[in-house]
Amino acid sequence: MSKDVLYIADRHKREFTYPIHNHGVFELNFVEHAPGVRRIVGDSSEIIGEYDLVLITSADLEHVWEQNTCKSEDIREVTIQFDFGMGEDSIFCRNPFISVRRMMNEARKGLAFPLSAIMRVYKDIDNLSQIEDSFYALRQFLTILYELSRCEGARTLASSSYAKVAVEDDSRRILKVKNFIAKNYMDEIRLAQLASIAGMSPSAFSRFFKLHTGRNLSDYIIDIRLGYAARMLVDTGHSISEISFDCGFNNLSNFNRIFKRKKGCSPSEFRENYRKTRIIM
Repeated sequence: MSKDVLYIADRHKREFTYPIHNHGVFELNFVEHAPGVRRIVGDSSEIIGEYDLVLITSADLEHVWEQNTCKSEDIREVTIQFDFGMGEDSIFCRNPFISVRRMMNEARKGLAFPLSAIMRVYKDIDNLSQIEDSFYALRQFLTILYELSRCEGARTLASSSYAKVAVEDDSRRILKVKNFIAKNYMDEIRLAQLASIAGMSPSAFSRFFKLHTGRNLSDYIIDIRLGYAARMLVDTGHSISEISFDCGFNNLSNFNRIFKRKKGCSPSEFRENYRKTRIIM
């Protein structure tokens, strides 16, 4: 990126050939006319539709858009890489950028935007690469980020445990429970333990957790364990059996079954896909 704040690549192509990768700069990636492409961000794997827009603000989060079943003859991809200081003394800690900072924090796990948000910024993304003056290009890009930060419906992609992002929550009770799970995911975790940490009865805590997070407690624990397992599959040479037990699964066949149901491939396929194509920029 040399001395430029922004790097903008606006491409029309017939296929995706770039391998899975990660890099130190932030990235907003827009794709249109590519239904059937598989988008992988960390341990998330999804088939995209006609439009796709994802923000990634982690240097360690691998990502790729794979051709998969896409037959489009005119795929368009606009990649915007940027390098903004996000420290405590940056302007992003002050109004009117607080919502942008919050969004950038969420995007450490990868953040996918709904179609309504994409349409809201489509025109600005569409002509961004045509702006010759770098100051005005930056101004327009900041507008894009601000508009996206005000949209509802954006969702994170990679799990916190895979992306190595500290758990956060507005509720102190829930945060205490999440921190306990993050430290003890490899052990057996009982509902009564977590309810006691929250100072509630087991039945009341189960309802409270579901109401507050939108997820069943058991599903949350499984997803945390799978995130750590996926990270170990990429970063270590441990056997799948070792990883299974190290991440709290006491039965290898159960681990394989749950992993394939949640991730769309077996643990060995997941590892092979990453090792076959991964590069670091």
